[in-house]
Amino acid sequence: MRVSSICVALFAASASAWSPSVTRTSTARAFSQRQLRASVADAQVDYAVPERYISDHPDCNVPPHIADLVGRGLHTRPNHPIGIIRAKIQEYFSTLPEEYKIFDAEDPIVTTKQCFDDLRIDPDHPGRSPSDTYYINDATLLRTHTSAHQSQHLRDGYECFLCAGDVYRRDEIDSSHYPAFHQLEGVKLFDQEEVNGASHLRGEEWVNSPECEAIAADLKNVLEGLMDHLFGETEKKWSEDYFPFTEPSFELEIMYEGEWLEVLGCGVIHEEVLDMSGRSERRGWAFGLGLERLAMILFKIPDIRLFWSEDERFHSQFKEGEITTFEPYSKYPPVFKDIAFWLPESYQENDFFELARGVAGDLVEKIECIDEFTNPKTGRSSKCYRISYRSMDRSLTNEEIDRLQDDLRDQSAKLDLEVR
Repeated sequence: MRVSSICVALFAASASAWSPSVTRTSTARAFSQRQLRASVADAQVDYAVPERYISDHPDCNVPPHIADLVGRGLHTRPNHPIGIIRAKIQEYFSTLPEEYKIFDAEDPIVTTKQCFDDLRIDPDHPGRSPSDTYYINDATLLRTHTSAHQSQHLRDGYECFLCAGDVYRRDEIDSSHYPAFHQLEGVKLFDQEEVNGASHLRGEEWVNSPECEAIAADLKNVLEGLMDHLFGETEKKWSEDYFPFTEPSFELEIMYEGEWLEVLGCGVIHEEVLDMSGRSERRGWAFGLGLERLAMILFKIPDIRLFWSEDERFHSQFKEGEITTFEPYSKYPPVFKDIAFWLPESYQENDFFELARGVAGDLVEKIECIDEFTNPKTGRSSKCYRISYRSMDRSLTNEEIDRLQDDLRDQSAKLDLEVR
């Protein structure tokens, strides 16, 4: 299977002056998988407890099927595609002159301050909505990105670090979206002497300074080296982007098997983020990437649900430290069912997707809107969705899917949806 057939939908949205090139050490520092795995063993014991994430608080919207995913530690399993990609990224950073602290077993429960306020994410940003985010109560949630830990690590005095973990967001349903996935975040601060005292500059004056440009150049150089490490030498292009926690911000694309693919987002850390972290006198860069995105490309895995499979036919294909092409072991036919309903004014599409996941779990392969209608007399709007049900390890029957579809119709009333 060509990578383009996997990645068109997957990447439709998103991701130095001191030396002309980063000097690599001739051999990587010792890279102990035993040490890297040790922290997650404790994390699985602590975090793989669904009861931690479900409460009777009125703001809690974490359903059981999401709580059951927390703490599985896919990113630290040495023979899992997610763990293999993560290890290769850390392997690359171990060759750089700086020593990067590894964080891989942090509590997935964070505060709204950590996840949003510390990163300059506006109070009315849609990412804060319960239709996008899994809240445990009004002050805590399942992290939506690994950047939620950035400010705390900066406060604790760390200057170069990588942070990897599972993150959670309500999202659409198709082969490239899943409500639980994995990210890796990287941060590097520069010594004050390296920015020539320019840390007092603010806003446009800082962004346009030679020191800021030098930090951005170092960032790009490091990340281009990472892409070559993962994909082999390949053509790259940069474009400007926007993130509230970095300025300037960039997006990196690479040419891979004839396609331009967005692979990550990054930028120079915003001075206000550093202020809130107690590091006003410092400057640096940060980047973040999705591990599933890279793994789906490199291993040619066509469906994101496969990463969470316990089927040995999936896991037996992968080996620590090796990139191998995934060989599909089965392809069962889908079962299609349509559902149409009148919408309330408060309708949020992600809420319906979450409801469908709660009813049918990973049997829901895709949901797409196939028709929309507004009654010209009443002004009421209606949508019709086509649901593709497909199991990755067995054939489904119309009878069992009819039962699930009937259950979904009944439960739609919870969202004030009037089934047509």
